[in-house]
Amino acid sequence: MEKNTSVENNKKTWSGRFNEPVSQLVQRYTASISFEQRLAEYDIQGSIAHAQMLSAQDIISTADLADIERGLQQIQNEINSGDFVWLLELEDVHLNIEKRLTDLVGDAGKRLHTARSRNDQVATDVRLYLRASIDEIINLIKAMQSAILDLAEKHTNTVMPGFTHLQVAQPVSFAHHLMAYFEMMKRDVERLTDCRQRVNQSPLGAAALAGTSYPIDRELVAQKLGFDGICRNSLDAVSDRDFIIEFGSCAALIMTHFSRLSEELILWISPAFGFITLADRFCTGSSIMPQKKNPDVPELVRGKTGRINGNLVALLTLMKSQPLAYNKDNQEDKEPLFDTVDTLIDTLRIYTDMFAGIQVNHDAMRNAAMRGYATATDLADYLTQKGLPFRDAHEVVAKTVQFAEQKGVDLSALDLSELQKFSAQIEADIFAVLTLEGSMERRNHLGGTSPAQVKFAIEQARQWLS
Repeated sequence: MEKNTSVENNKKTWSGRFNEPVSQLVQRYTASISFEQRLAEYDIQGSIAHAQMLSAQDIISTADLADIERGLQQIQNEINSGDFVWLLELEDVHLNIEKRLTDLVGDAGKRLHTARSRNDQVATDVRLYLRASIDEIINLIKAMQSAILDLAEKHTNTVMPGFTHLQVAQPVSFAHHLMAYFEMMKRDVERLTDCRQRVNQSPLGAAALAGTSYPIDRELVAQKLGFDGICRNSLDAVSDRDFIIEFGSCAALIMTHFSRLSEELILWISPAFGFITLADRFCTGSSIMPQKKNPDVPELVRGKTGRINGNLVALLTLMKSQPLAYNKDNQEDKEPLFDTVDTLIDTLRIYTDMFAGIQVNHDAMRNAAMRGYATATDLADYLTQKGLPFRDAHEVVAKTVQFAEQKGVDLSALDLSELQKFSAQIEADIFAVLTLEGSMERRNHLGGTSPAQVKFAIEQARQWLS
């Protein structure tokens, strides 16, 4: 099989204007082929659609179209099999494919680039790549949400302390706590879905910056490639990367949510909490302390969140002060984009697997809620319902908690006579109020932590996922 193993005399497609070749250092510095190869399948998709449009508009012949389609399919097969040879001197993915196509089909390959530029070509490739990546990420987020629901369904009655300021606040069910992350991820999906609409616009036909003098049909190409519409201004089509920045912002929020969940898992797995156990395959040990089980995956997710945030800042800075239209700066958009996509996909896959193996220590969660006077607000609400103004009830409960702390017991362990020292309005029915389970049950409204409401929330979430 003939290989594209050299470029005759190192001749560039644009070299006719120049009197000397590009230096080896500049060639290495400006080339993007080392990281652009993943765009190849999208470049081929775009080229086939472009060629079909050129043929439909009688800009190239049907014979040329047949040769182009045959050659591009062979190139795709070579790439898939690992036989395609990528050449640094050809700079980028587009010229590598074009050179190989010309080697295979001759002049028909040279006609493919009619009525387009690498500027609208690369913008198209990136949009196709990002659209596919968004679809994959959305599916992975939904798989993670499903894993959350699977765990939540088992723990609608499992009591844990709800925290504010990382201090015990009120009792909640573990399922309710998990469902907070389901809601965050639901918004992540909604943001990505919205972002996808702006990604899914076709820049092909904008050419270098001003459009083309050929009688092209931009809508036909957009339809063939599954775009929702076309970019309406040729200058904007080739020069802006706001759709990548918007995706980067969505990705930063997703990773921020996972960093919060990671921090909680790290706390919960520690002996000081002991709320959960992670499967061994997601943890590592210590080289010096044999008892250690370190939660490396959640810790790395925390760290990689900073990396994704950095990619977003890099993309924003890349576009800062760029004049219209295309500038070489925009070559630098791909590495942060690819890194963000790869990091998100890996995080979602490993987290979904990790969640399926979480073991919950019910007793540790319940004991932690008992230690923090989690039902103090319930006592205040009880007194308010008896007619005491809430601020007065708050003061009564604060003093009651001080007394219980001195005795070293929970509020529910105080005798009725001891409770009545702080308010005569406290009666025997108070003990149903002071239980952890009773506290959860009474929060029986939409969005509340009662088991009935959490089960309803899980049902609604299942329907949303389906």
